Amino acid sequence: MTEETDWEELRTLAQDVLESGAPLELTSETRSLLVRTARQVAISQQDAEDALCSLSTATTLLREIRQRIRDGSHRLGDSLARAGTLQKKGDLDGALQAIRDLLAVEVVPLYREHAEVQLEELTRLMEVRATGRLNPDLSDRPQLAVLAQRIQQGHALEFTDDLRALLRRTAPTAAVSEAETEDALKTSEGAEALMGMILSRFQKGERRFLRSMYRMTSLRDAGDLDGARQQMRDVLAVEVVPLYREMAEEQLRGLDRPPPAS
Repeated sequence: MTEETDWEELRTLAQDVLESGAPLELTSETRSLLVRTARQVAISQQDAEDALCSLSTATTLLREIRQRIRDGSHRLGDSLARAGTLQKKGDLDGALQAIRDLLAVEVVPLYREHAEVQLEELTRLMEVRATGRLNPDLSDRPQLAVLAQRIQQGHALEFTDDLRALLRRTAPTAAVSEAETEDALKTSEGAEALMGMILSRFQKGERRFLRSMYRMTSLRDAGDLDGARQQMRDVLAVEVVPLYREMAEEQLRGLDRPPPAS
């Protein structure tokens, strides 16, 4: 695990010095902050201490630390989003490559750690898809998705106790009743159909909610709160997945709250 970061304090200092024009004062606290945060973005202690010999080089160090934090954050966000999109499309190879491409250029330990966690998860999902054997350390729904991909690739569904348990756990999250679930689990064909139903409900629910969120935000920003509320009401009129119902209800509550005092 990487050490805790001091980035909020660093960002405040950078804002004051680099944007507001405040003088950089090399107090013992500031020196310590710059040395620590330099290490946190993969600048050696020696290089950081050398930079602290003058205000000019210390300011350059401050700018470089902030830039590495910003650039790495953008790279990580973009790469995770791309990997997630490819994973949803069933392209695990492409998702893995997106993370490998990030690791090929990223130097900040915290961002590398996040990327490596995602790389390990994707690698394990590849193993689930290749073998059909579930991994207890992985989340349920991604494993369900790769098992469905495995079936699409022509492999027979391995109707194991682990799979039955997985379907019993995930069915309620897609608003499938216990009776429906147990009836489906009587045969491998029923289990396969249940798997498809669970995944389909989540996919449709996510698309529906995101489209409605976009319209709601546009209407809210235009001052049409009634229209914004109607977007979430329309979701609730048809949505069955508890997660997306809760999200829509939370958005409605947010629209009903009074605006913050100016």
